[in-house]
Amino acid sequence: MRLSVARLRFPRSFLGLLALGFVLVALPLAAALFYSAWNTERLVELGTDAVFNAAQAARASRSLVTRIGTISRVAQQVLVLPGSGLMDDYTKLHRDFARVAGELARLPLDARQQAALDRTVGQERALYRLLRDTPRARLSPADIRARVDSLTENAYQVLAISYLVADREVERLRQSAQDLQRRLIMVVMFSMALALAVALALTRVITRPIAQLEGGIRQLGDGEFARPISVLGPQDLHHLGERLDWLRRRLAELEAQKNRFLRHLSHELKTPLTALREGTELLNDRVAGPLAPSQQQVVAIMRENGLKLQKMIEELLDYQRALHAAASLEPEPIELDALLREVADAHRLTARAKGQRIVLEAAALSIDADGAKLRSILDNLLSNAVKFTPPNGTISVLAGAEGGEVVIDVLDTGPGVPAEERESIFDSFFRGRAKASGSVEGSGLGLAIVREFAEAHGGRASAVAGGGGHFRVTLPRRGGQPTTEAL
Repeated sequence: MRLSVARLRFPRSFLGLLALGFVLVALPLAAALFYSAWNTERLVELGTDAVFNAAQAARASRSLVTRIGTISRVAQQVLVLPGSGLMDDYTKLHRDFARVAGELARLPLDARQQAALDRTVGQERALYRLLRDTPRARLSPADIRARVDSLTENAYQVLAISYLVADREVERLRQSAQDLQRRLIMVVMFSMALALAVALALTRVITRPIAQLEGGIRQLGDGEFARPISVLGPQDLHHLGERLDWLRRRLAELEAQKNRFLRHLSHELKTPLTALREGTELLNDRVAGPLAPSQQQVVAIMRENGLKLQKMIEELLDYQRALHAAASLEPEPIELDALLREVADAHRLTARAKGQRIVLEAAALSIDADGAKLRSILDNLLSNAVKFTPPNGTISVLAGAEGGEVVIDVLDTGPGVPAEERESIFDSFFRGRAKASGSVEGSGLGLAIVREFAEAHGGRASAVAGGGGHFRVTLPRRGGQPTTEAL
């Protein structure tokens, strides 16, 4: 149920996942672009309004100043030419003045500008009412001239309104542009950061199924068939993961069949081989009577090859047991130097028969390990060294601690391992180009057991470059601190 729900979150194909990722990454950038375009349009509208207000203020103020000049002339003419119909003309001028003043008042004026306009409008209205309602005989020419002069003086203040309005609109436009610039910078930075975060998250989502496929292929290459392979992602990649898991199960079945076949074959071969060896031994002991020299040679060949075949079958059985035993460890504190001495002593007789010398240099240290498997590691390394070291050669066994690990080196004066065989030398049934110094060849399983047991402990086994054979086993150490002691 979990896998089906997780799969529904992905598109049906990997191409769809890439397209969705592109859309999600482009979405913050597109939003930032839309926001920038919208604010730019608002700034253009604000600029248009500013230009319109400035032009309206300039036109209205100039028109108002012109009408004030006309009103001043008409007002003075009314005093000189009463009853000539000039008052009707003044009334029209008054109405036009009020209309223009109203247009100017609708502009965004500040308090000072509005006060100057109200004062001018009030003076003109007072002059108009004075000329309209006061009999001509009672009008004072000096008062009229004073009012006209004051109105004319205020006309210049009204004219300055246009410049002030233009300056204020320009300042407001500049401030708006600066605010918009700051907002756009913040929006662009935020959208880029968001797009980067989305891209990183989507990269993880997109590469996860690919990494799972790669891990599954590597798992099959390493021969790990126990852990299921699961790929969470688009349907096509998920289907590919299912095919890999089917391949894993098939390979596990084939591996189990191979191991079962080898076990059965080994056991089936041991029964007739035992009878053959017993018969060969009886002939060799002359139980059936004396043998001619040629017959003795035939019996010796049969006996030697019987021993060789028995050893190969036993090694094959040991390897099968090692594969199963590697999965279960029983670690315990082990004195490594003492175990090395025991294993070396077990091989000294064989080495002495070939004129070889075993040199042991180990630090007195302890390690938490499975004793039987660690003994098998050391025994196979020394047996391999004795086998490939020529007569009168030297085998050196070195052991010490490096940090939290124990390093065991087995060196010999044999032909060594070619560079191209250093990885495959630990594969099962692999036999290198180098030939053993004795007559009995190996089965190619000893070093494979060394690697299996070393990896079971969480360590590693490798062939080191250099003159002669040099094998190194590194195991994690969970014991006390070593004290160097030459043995």
